[in-house]
Amino acid sequence: MNYAEIKTCDIANGPGIRVSLFVSGCTHRCQNCFNEATWDFKYGKPFTKETEDFLLNALRPAYVKGLTLLGGEPLERSNQQGLLPFIRRVKKELPKKDIWCYTGYTFETDVLEKMCVEWEETKELLSYFDVLVDGEFVQELKNLGLRFRGSENQRIISVQESLREGKTVLWDDGETKEKE
Repeated sequence: MNYAEIKTCDIANGPGIRVSLFVSGCTHRCQNCFNEATWDFKYGKPFTKETEDFLLNALRPAYVKGLTLLGGEPLERSNQQGLLPFIRRVKKELPKKDIWCYTGYTFETDVLEKMCVEWEETKELLSYFDVLVDGEFVQELKNLGLRFRGSENQRIISVQESLREGKTVLWDDGETKEKE
C-alpha cells in the first residue's frame, strides 16, 4: 500500500485536532475529486513500519483526538489489507483515540452486504472504526455548508452504534447545524 500524504494537525476531517492519513488508490474517480492524484495506487510513498511509527507518535499527544483515514479510498481491498495491521496497533497502543474513515462506498450495500461477506479484513476494520463518512462525492450535490463532508448524499455514520442496533445510525455531536 502507498500513501499520498499525512497531516499531523488536521481540523477539517473530523472533530478536534486529528492525524490524517491519505492512502493512495481509488476506483471511484468522482468528478471534481479534491484529491485526484490519489486515484493511482502507486502514487506517493510506500506505507512502512517507519510510517506507522511516525503516525503513532503523532497520535500520542493528549490534544490529538484521533485518526482519520482518507484517500484515495481506504476501503479498496488492497488498502484494507495494508491498513488493518496498522489500525490494530493504533487500537492496542492508543485505545482512547477515535478513528474516522472516509469512503466513497455506501455503508449498507457496499460495505456490509458485499465487503463484509467477501473480504475478511472489512469486518475487523469496521470493529475499530468509530465513524464512517460514506458515499461518493457528487458535484451536483456539493454543499460548502456541510460539516465534515463535501456533498449532500454523503452521511456521517456512527459505526459501532449502527453495528449494535442492526441499522444505520447517523453520528451527532450535538454541534452540527448545517445550512440546507
